[in-house]
Amino acid sequence: MPGNGANGNTRMLITEGFYLKPSKSTRVLAILDALSRDSSLSQFELGKRLNLSGAMVNQYLKQLQSSGMVEFLPVNGKSYRYTLTDRGRQSRREMFSDYSSETVRLYTTIKDFVLEKLSGLRAEGKLRLGLFGAAETCEVVLSALRETNFKVMVLLDNDKRKQGQIFNGHVVSAPHVLDHVDCDAVVITSFGKQTEIYEQLKPYSEKRGFQIVRF
Repeated sequence: MPGNGANGNTRMLITEGFYLKPSKSTRVLAILDALSRDSSLSQFELGKRLNLSGAMVNQYLKQLQSSGMVEFLPVNGKSYRYTLTDRGRQSRREMFSDYSSETVRLYTTIKDFVLEKLSGLRAEGKLRLGLFGAAETCEVVLSALRETNFKVMVLLDNDKRKQGQIFNGHVVSAPHVLDHVDCDAVVITSFGKQTEIYEQLKPYSEKRGFQIVRF
């Protein structure tokens, strides 16, 4: 019977009951990395690029200056260039190495999470999937499905600019093709608009008899 499939959470569980949030160390690494690429960035530009408030950027820069990782070089009476010191460059390399290792671990955890959410479909022999949302999350889902017996029948997206394009080996189609494609379930792989997409899929689900799976 058509339905939700998985539960209706709109946030993805990462590991051990926690959700992925930007940490202080992640923000510090982002600032160090941005400045390593362009030391002419103002505090305002840093904040806009990293989605941080001006006050937060100012606080982090002062902490990095105090710890000897960033040097303030006056440009004029009102502005500075923020350059990494040798210690700052070394810290950036070490932090990036740690971050990369953690990212790989989280990537594996997320793939396991995806397969766990789809385990009920597999147990019922419902292996023909549609995926809705051709973006970064969909890449992870496709990677998780690669070594399984699930079959991706169609990849959907509302963005007309993506429709007709190739995404990880699949042609992106408009949602209306669901009228002509046989799927056992459609997995919503766009976390930003889970509820809207779910409501959009409900008429197709009721008509065609597939489940709707939300993470």
